[in-house]
Amino acid sequence: MANIQSAKKRIRSSEKRRVGNLSAKTKVKTGRRKTHDALAEGSAETAGQAVRDYSSVLDKAVKRGVIKKNTAIRRKKRATEALRKLAK
Repeated sequence: MANIQSAKKRIRSSEKRRVGNLSAKTKVKTGRRKTHDALAEGSAETAGQAVRDYSSVLDKAVKRGVIKKNTAIRRKKRATEALRKLAK
């Protein structure tokens, strides 16, 4: 256990960040799962809405610094491509 006051504060703040990051990562994973399920289902309307929601969750995760910008771009692109393939 830390003895210095600044080290104790660092432990507290790190824990808060860890919990927040865990929450954001969970939302990203849930969004990915819902998008995948909607695409597998075959309905273009529900899949389109799921992709839009997933893109929003990814953008929020980037804004919070949970995932990197290019990771979000890559995932949004793949989801959109799958939606286009479904729409054909």
